[in-house]
Amino acid sequence: MYLKEETENTLVIEKSRFICFIRHVKSEEEYREYLNEIRKRYHDATHVCSALICHNIRRSSDDGEPSGTAGAPILNVLDKNDMDETCALVVRYFGGIKLGAGGLIRAYSSSVSECLKKGVKVIDEIYPKYQLKLSYEAANRIDHYLRNNAILSDTLYDSDVTYIFALDDEKKLETIKEYTKGILPEKIGEESVQKVVK
Repeated sequence: MYLKEETENTLVIEKSRFICFIRHVKSEEEYREYLNEIRKRYHDATHVCSALICHNIRRSSDDGEPSGTAGAPILNVLDKNDMDETCALVVRYFGGIKLGAGGLIRAYSSSVSECLKKGVKVIDEIYPKYQLKLSYEAANRIDHYLRNNAILSDTLYDSDVTYIFALDDEKKLETIKEYTKGILPEKIGEESVQKVVK
């Protein structure tokens, strides 16, 4: 599971500002590039602490905060929320009041938790992909059904109409067969589809 798009949230705790960024990344290299980008953008920040979970890779950095008070808590929140292919970076501007180890752990954890709540969580599902070639008359009968019940990736209009779509439930093939009066779509592979997690 990961967030559909980059998400940002700011918390102010005892005058310190914690700006959290969470982004979907597919490799450690992408994570490092993103970390460098945020460090450049917030070059005057006191710390940029971070964590990455990507398949079997786990990384975290306290970036100068006392050991175990920033990177590990960030990683822990990502873990508890079943995130994958995800990095979280927390930019801290020190406000003059020391938070202590417990306070820092709570601040970094809260920063990531609040940011996760703002984002839209998605997972990648693999579904069978189909192609269905129909006359314009048959296409008129099924068009509405496919637009509302299939994951339509393309519709080609030539001498016939060709629909390319994925199905999240094979039972829908029966309904398609009814609409097309017996014409079944041809399976042409698989498609990875982003599905929102409620």
